[in-house]
Amino acid sequence: MTSELQTTWHQHRMSIVISQLAPTFLLITTIALLQFGLAETELSIRVATAGILLASGILGALVQFQSAAEAQALAGASGENSLHARSVAASARWLWVVQYVTPAVFIVIYVALIVALFG
Repeated sequence: MTSELQTTWHQHRMSIVISQLAPTFLLITTIALLQFGLAETELSIRVATAGILLASGILGALVQFQSAAEAQALAGASGENSLHARSVAASARWLWVVQYVTPAVFIVIYVALIVALFG
């Protein structure tokens, strides 16, 4: 079971990391494009930019939330007392950050970008 626990735990962690890549890349790209006049482009371009950022952020947050919830359930249900199982259980205590803090940070950055795009 330890090998299965390790593999499944790793899959959930990778899902969380990968789900953060696209929204992070899009936020960084948008900030860079603001430096080159994105805020002065046609309204339709700015609305499309806001929509792309929002859709990517929502989908990323859903994947993060679900992967974190599944990882927490896995950690709680393993019933093992191996070193790896204890490590998983200790790490699982911090998954609330992935579920709540990371999406909250995205929202703050998103709102700041919306102000920059439309303000």
